[in-house]
Amino acid sequence: MSLEILTSASLEPIQHGFFTRRGGASSGIFEGLNCGLGSSDQREIVEINRNRVAKAMDVNELVSVHQVHSATVETVTELPKGERPKADAIVTNVSGLALTILTADCQPVLFSDRYAGVIGAAHAGWRGAVDGVLENTIEAMEALGSRREDISAVIGPTISQRAYEVGPEFLDRFLTEDSSNSRFFGRGEQDRYYFDLPAYGLSRLRSAKVGQAEWIRHCTYADPARFYSYRRSYHDKEADYGRLIAAIRL
Repeated sequence: MSLEILTSASLEPIQHGFFTRRGGASSGIFEGLNCGLGSSDQREIVEINRNRVAKAMDVNELVSVHQVHSATVETVTELPKGERPKADAIVTNVSGLALTILTADCQPVLFSDRYAGVIGAAHAGWRGAVDGVLENTIEAMEALGSRREDISAVIGPTISQRAYEVGPEFLDRFLTEDSSNSRFFGRGEQDRYYFDLPAYGLSRLRSAKVGQAEWIRHCTYADPARFYSYRRSYHDKEADYGRLIAAIRL
């Protein structure tokens, strides 16, 4: 099975892709294109999957970071050597570098400024989004010569509101930040709520005044044939879960 790569016209002509789990070498609960080196999948199989992504992106090696749910952004000008830096976003203005982010429900966000020749990729779960990883990515792109009004930002497959049930303490965390965040929550049973992560991400991006922001409207939880999902694996009592990869390069 060939790789399935979701793209957005908003990021064109910059080469990019949100890769689904189709077309990979992993098996069992990881069946498909598991690109997570931190998973318990066989490392050599994960490397095969990552090499397939690199080939699809026309590079020999992928640029990645050690994701820790932070708001830290790494600016890269060459292939990193040694241990991956701890960060949750990457930016560059150097052609030939394929920036990658791993997710399994959190938002993978790809950024492009086709005019300045600057790109970025961010891992934006709720914590990173609250702490400012999206805004920090935009600022790091500006430091490389981009203008935010020229930036297009696209959120890839992520968990949708109907699958993201949370408790009252989660709601309180957002209301403490801004009472208007209540608009991202729907009522559930008893004291439960449903959080709209992609709507929250879009709101942060639009408030940052990027030129264009969109979500490609694929829910990771609802489509097990195409996407890995941490929350679905937890509900199914699986021992681990695969990681999806998103990539962009100049």
